Amino acid sequence: MITALEAILFVAALPLTVNQLAEALGQPCENVESGLKELSEKYALSGGLSLQWHAGRVQLTTAPHLAEIVEKYLGLEATSRLSRAALETLAIVAYRQPITRPAIDVIRGVSSDGVLRSLLSKGLLQEGGRGEGPGRPILYETTPEFLQHFGLSSIDEMPPFEMETGDLETTEKKNGLLKD
Repeated sequence: MITALEAILFVAALPLTVNQLAEALGQPCENVESGLKELSEKYALSGGLSLQWHAGRVQLTTAPHLAEIVEKYLGLEATSRLSRAALETLAIVAYRQPITRPAIDVIRGVSSDGVLRSLLSKGLLQEGGRGEGPGRPILYETTPEFLQHFGLSSIDEMPPFEMETGDLETTEKKNGLLKD
């Protein structure tokens, strides 16, 4: 079953759920999950591939340590640089997703319209639905391409978010979120 699982992931154009893989293989989800774990361990020991998880879906990707070589081969090395504003916005979305543009603007202290458009066009962010507030604002979230760009298999691999309480209070006061 491992080889069949690997073959399906290889030809899949998009990330797949465990249920989709189970249905394609005619196997119970538990067998597919254990097969994915075994495949992931195999790639971790040696290989140019890895399994990448995002939002309950799995995809076969190039191993993160080979990203530079693959980017060079594909001619992508010049386009993979992101501005400071883009990195800042990506970090905010990654740690707070799903999040609205106004919430991103409050954290950054500047308008994020342009940088959000750029990140959406690069495929690093996507619209993840609508908020419940007035005007039903768009909720932004990261994409599998975000994980690939940063060499992550899952959003859970990101380092823990640490911010000193004083920093948060300063930001909130500056943006008028706390009363004096």
